[in-house]
Amino acid sequence: MQAIILAGGLGSRLKPITDYVPKPLIPINNIPLIEYQIKQLKKFRVNQFVICTGYKTDQIQNYLEHKKNFDSKILYSIEKTPLGTGGAIKKAAKLIKDKSFLVLNGDIISTIDVQKLYPHKNSIALVELRTKFGTVELDDSMITRFQEKKPLTNIWMNSGIYHLSKDIIPHLPSKGAIEDTTFRKFAKEGKLVGIRFKNAFWHSIDSHKDLDDCSKALKGKKL
Repeated sequence: MQAIILAGGLGSRLKPITDYVPKPLIPINNIPLIEYQIKQLKKFRVNQFVICTGYKTDQIQNYLEHKKNFDSKILYSIEKTPLGTGGAIKKAAKLIKDKSFLVLNGDIISTIDVQKLYPHKNSIALVELRTKFGTVELDDSMITRFQEKKPLTNIWMNSGIYHLSKDIIPHLPSKGAIEDTTFRKFAKEGKLVGIRFKNAFWHSIDSHKDLDDCSKALKGKKL
């Protein structure tokens, strides 16, 4: 299986860190994000990677080559201007030889078993939505119970992990987000599969708080 990792974003919400290093190289407990991702995907028979880059590409290439490409074949799809997720996948897909491939957002850490996506063409891994705030229970206007943030049962969100068929490539925009274009169209036409992963370890790194939360969650956990 081949995988595309979308690693070209500016990481603006993680400034000033991203003024010096690209988001995929931000370390969490001393290990860069992209290293977590490659090592995790290798557990599921992924041995070829296409890294979509744009911002500070040289740093990403130098790091991966220093690691001797993790005993995997790694290619690069370099964007001169931001193409959005849909455009990035469309450009990178020129380097894909298999009939299908994985796509992973470059800012997530997860133990999701992506092999469960393999039997399903054009599928998305779903995780339970988590609140970012504590929740309360009310009796009329009186608060009866205060709870810390938790997953919302049976409310599912896009994890940023996809298994796509090469048949989808002509339907991708040359520039723009796949979530706002192709996925909306395919969902309306009944061509998109959602695979649920309950109680999955999954963190998206979008802010400094996310870095702290993920760092704490990873301590003592073997990935």
